[in-house]
Amino acid sequence: MDAPQFQFFPSRTISLYMAKMFLTRTFAVLGGLVVILMTLDLLGESGKILAPEGNGEAELWFYVSLRVPQLIERFLPFAALLGTLIALSSMNANSEIISMKAAGASAHQILAPLILTSFIVGIGLFIFNERVVTPAYGTLSAWESVDYGPMPEQRAGATNVWVREGNDLINARSVSGRGDATILEGVTVYDRTGGVIEFLVSAERATYTGSGWRLENPQQFDVSAVEQSNLESLVIAEGVTPDQFTLANVEARSLDFFELRRAIADLQAAGRPTTALEAGLWHKISGPLSTLLMPLLGAVAGFGLARSGQLFIRAIIGMALGFTYFVADNFALAMGNIGAYPPLLAAWAPFFLFLLIGEAVLIRTEE
Repeated sequence: MDAPQFQFFPSRTISLYMAKMFLTRTFAVLGGLVVILMTLDLLGESGKILAPEGNGEAELWFYVSLRVPQLIERFLPFAALLGTLIALSSMNANSEIISMKAAGASAHQILAPLILTSFIVGIGLFIFNERVVTPAYGTLSAWESVDYGPMPEQRAGATNVWVREGNDLINARSVSGRGDATILEGVTVYDRTGGVIEFLVSAERATYTGSGWRLENPQQFDVSAVEQSNLESLVIAEGVTPDQFTLANVEARSLDFFELRRAIADLQAAGRPTTALEAGLWHKISGPLSTLLMPLLGAVAGFGLARSGQLFIRAIIGMALGFTYFVADNFALAMGNIGAYPPLLAAWAPFFLFLLIGEAVLIRTEE
């Protein structure tokens, strides 16, 4: 093998060999994790899923189809770490790493195929999150909001939205559309004049008139008289704008990158805080790219003499570095959600911190 120091990769054959080892072990670990965790999750949720009348095996498989993408999103970076540790440890034990170093390859050249492969995996994970995980999360959230009963007709909008107008409360089972085309389904108005509920007005549908919300075929329940009556078309909540419904329950995980960016712009135009959502927006990029760090953090397991008795200790150190990254990432994101960290810092600080730590450990021990 000819691997001069100025080349970024070792030979093509070795690069493909290492990339194949990394991918097969990463996805083997991921498959095992997903099967085990999905089984445990289904055991805990199956009773709730089967509780509504008419639910059966089809609903269980529907739940699995919505939950598995979320497990893949969460545990693929962790699987990449374990895949790196397994691949490099076995190569070290078989003296393959020593052979490459003896041929003139540096530690960075040995890791280059793994880093490039993990970068491609990270891009694939980002696309997978945008196309599969985000709609699955939104659909599962809507299904959970009705206790696994009949799925709301409008899956794309927000569900179970509450808005306050003075002392009155307005609840919409589902919200769809944007701007003046916003439509409310399953509307209930709690008239709390005087601080107590005096009337309940309900309607299956409400549309925006430009200044208020027109209820279609509303019904009024008089709490004190215990009487229900039908009303003509009624306009309520004058002054309550559509964005108060469409932006009431914005959640970063239920929107893709571009939808979330538009929602943040709408919230900023309405003068509402967006720090937590901005952190979630940037984490949609930094999260999948965390796979890029795993070969670097797990590289400590691939170097050093296997017969020195320290291979197991090195593997533990690599695993500890990876776990510490996940803890730091979750902590920074939590701090960003409460506004303690700026959004960019919350999303990217752990990534660059552990990139530097991984480089420092690699250079200190091997270069």
